Amino acid sequence: MRDDITYRVLVNDEEQYSLWPAHLEVPAGWRTEGPTGTQEECTAYVDEVWTDMRPRTLREHMDAG
Repeated sequence: MRDDITYRVLVNDEEQYSLWPAHLEVPAGWRTEGPTGTQEECTAYVDEVWTDMRPRTLREHMDAG
């Protein structure tokens, strides 16, 4: 991670988050969500919203059982 570039927050279909350089194309299987800004700003957002690290399908499976 670099402090001199802008990042954006990405999330995939499994509701897993990642920081991605804003100047790069969003990779297949991911979409933007939340802020675009410094590493610190984006990390703070991810820390706030991603409270359960399990993939979405695993959470659903465990909740159904």
